[in-house]
Amino acid sequence: MTYAPAGESGRTRQVDGAHPQQGAHPEPDAPAAGAAVTTAPNEKAAAPQRIGLAVVGAGYWGPNLVRNAQQTAALRLHWLCDLDEERARRVLGRYSTVGVTTSFDEVLADERVQAVAVATPAATHYRLVRAALEAGKHVLVEKPITTTADEAAELVELAERSGLVLMCDHTFCYTPVVRRIRELVHGGELGDLQFFDSVRINLGLVQPDVDVLWDLAPHDLSILDFVLPPGVVPVGVSAQAADPIGAGRACVAYLTVRLSNGALAHCHVNWLSPTKVRTTLIGGSRRTLVWDDLNPQARLAVHDRGVDLTPPEQLTEAIRHQAQISYRVGDMVAPALSEQEALRTVMAEFADAVTTGRAPLTDGRAGLRVLRLLHAAARSLELKGATVPVDADHVTTTQERAAAR
Repeated sequence: MTYAPAGESGRTRQVDGAHPQQGAHPEPDAPAAGAAVTTAPNEKAAAPQRIGLAVVGAGYWGPNLVRNAQQTAALRLHWLCDLDEERARRVLGRYSTVGVTTSFDEVLADERVQAVAVATPAATHYRLVRAALEAGKHVLVEKPITTTADEAAELVELAERSGLVLMCDHTFCYTPVVRRIRELVHGGELGDLQFFDSVRINLGLVQPDVDVLWDLAPHDLSILDFVLPPGVVPVGVSAQAADPIGAGRACVAYLTVRLSNGALAHCHVNWLSPTKVRTTLIGGSRRTLVWDDLNPQARLAVHDRGVDLTPPEQLTEAIRHQAQISYRVGDMVAPALSEQEALRTVMAEFADAVTTGRAPLTDGRAGLRVLRLLHAAARSLELKGATVPVDADHVTTTQERAAAR
């Protein structure tokens, strides 16, 4: 059977059975209508059953999953699975009651395990996630969901057909700042979306197996997918990249996503910058926000500044030949943000989705949409920057799919 490769992050398992709530929070038999309910004087309400979880992988991300799972009241960690047993034991500590195993089969066979958290290398995601879903387990998987869109689509369909939760760990989407940005965009405070511009550069580690686009762009594309207003979807992708140091893979890349409302989203990723920059600008017809992730004093700023165009019906003969554009300069507001570890919110979202049977905010289809953008960008590079269409059948939002159910 399948094993978790040594040094990988954990892999999440899904709840057993076809119903998403099975084994999570059992419902007691309801009394007949109008019947009196008696309770013994000292009787205490039974505590809700916690969701049994296994983490697969004890490498870079696995320890973070373990720590946050243990601090999430709705979850109970039963296993840490990794081919390197000693590494797994070091992650847990000497006195942990969590089991350690090198066998993924053993994890899947444990009836206490209702969900699996998978954070192994992307090349292993498909077989591990598929095995977990086929075993009736809910799954939380690190991004990217798989390495190919066809495999990702297969996993999404399998999860939906089985009534199981498949969630992608798009961690940035659960940071307080990105959740606030989503509220501002979806609430209409920015007006109509006009542009999205992100920069993610630093003197980073040149990865041995992927280029800079696949290493860094998934962060920004998952954020873009998360904050786009309802009804606005990507329709085309173009990309340019370069390898100025001869590393054998792109180290600098620029990616442009054309949106269905005519706006552009642009991402710049770079391993070679001597300085680290993490900024995102989102412009609307009413306001523009600036997110500087390296500025803890003013991480998010909303500017009442922009360009106004005089409507044609308001133009008079006296001003018709004058400039129709005016510039608006107003106040800047820095919204208050809570301080909470994003991965803790990821775990809470996963547990709640399993318990209630609803789709998580970053479900398998969100992972598939991001993956399709990456594949379109890679194809554009092969075509020397030509715009590659995005299949509209695969970019429906989580909210639209939930409403259709």
